[in-house]
Amino acid sequence: MIRRITICACAALAILTGRPDAMAARQKGGPVETGPGTAAAARKFLAGRWSLVSFDVLPPGQAPLRVNGSGALVYDAFGNLDVEIRVDEATASALDRAGISSTRGRISISGRTAIDMQARTLTYFFAGHAPLGAPSGPLALNRPRYWQVAGNMLTLTTRGDDGQPLSVARWHKSPAHAP
Repeated sequence: MIRRITICACAALAILTGRPDAMAARQKGGPVETGPGTAAAARKFLAGRWSLVSFDVLPPGQAPLRVNGSGALVYDAFGNLDVEIRVDEATASALDRAGISSTRGRISISGRTAIDMQARTLTYFFAGHAPLGAPSGPLALNRPRYWQVAGNMLTLTTRGDDGQPLSVARWHKSPAHAP
């Protein structure tokens, strides 16, 4: 009972001193930064449809694998991401041996991303997949994707614990979505 009275008294004091506005601004995260070099600018650039140009898997202790297939990446302004890559049966078997599973030659994932501008990484949070835990294969969700942009080309690289690339995917922004 005393605890409830104390909480009510603190809330009343906060209302009387104008603190709710300050607390609300802090809870909302304050104003969103915009302009070049911000996460908002990166999300705006990434928004749209991207076509797979190349996808290389470099599993430790195995021969590099050039993925034969096609793919699309769709990213929206809110950080939602859909990825679908289609490969032939032989490539699907090779990917499976490298630790990347597919369903009848289809790798399909949907979820959200978090952008780290300083580290230049994207971290994926896909529906039905836990982002934490031990790595499992070159595309493990707990591994961030390091990104580079050159014109309308986006390169996403997944690195192992030793810093060496495990996968490199190059995506070209569809003309209808290019800046």
